[in-house]
Amino acid sequence: MPIDRAVILLGLFVLAVVLLLGQLHPTSTTAVAGTSTTTPASAAGGGSGAGGGTTTTTAPAARTTTTTTAPKAKPSNVPVLVANASGKPGAAASVTNELQVAGWNVQAPINATANVSTSSVYYVAGQKAAALGVAATLHLPSSVVLPYTTAAPVSTIGTAEVLVVVAPDLASGLTTTTAAPGN
Repeated sequence: MPIDRAVILLGLFVLAVVLLLGQLHPTSTTAVAGTSTTTPASAAGGGSGAGGGTTTTTAPAARTTTTTTAPKAKPSNVPVLVANASGKPGAAASVTNELQVAGWNVQAPINATANVSTSSVYYVAGQKAAALGVAATLHLPSSVVLPYTTAAPVSTIGTAEVLVVVAPDLASGLTTTTAAPGN
């Protein structure tokens, strides 16, 4: 008798854990049902005989699709530097302000060494996730997130680990913040 009770309690415990995990980590699943077809003998190419017809059964497909949504980019303590490469005065300061309001750890904006036509977000080794988060905050596509190289239009990034290069495409949607000339 005590063993029966232990087995029942263990079973209930396992069931409770499974249900709890289902509540904590919900997933959506899609199942595809199988089909069954019966073809009469006359339609299957004739022939009389003991078979009478052909039956084809397809087993249900056991296809499960799990969909997860990536968490929204969260600001981090990664130092972010914004460089103005747009030619629009105050563009880097405006982007810096936008990132700061969103909770990013920003440094004082700088001017780029050259103007560029498309904005980019550069990152140092190990900071791709932060760079993707910065790009998402600025509504930039992930395709503009690149590893940092010395080819970036800045003389140095100092202690920054993510660099945003503001081009006219990003600067055109900004309200300019008063800043030092060019930033």
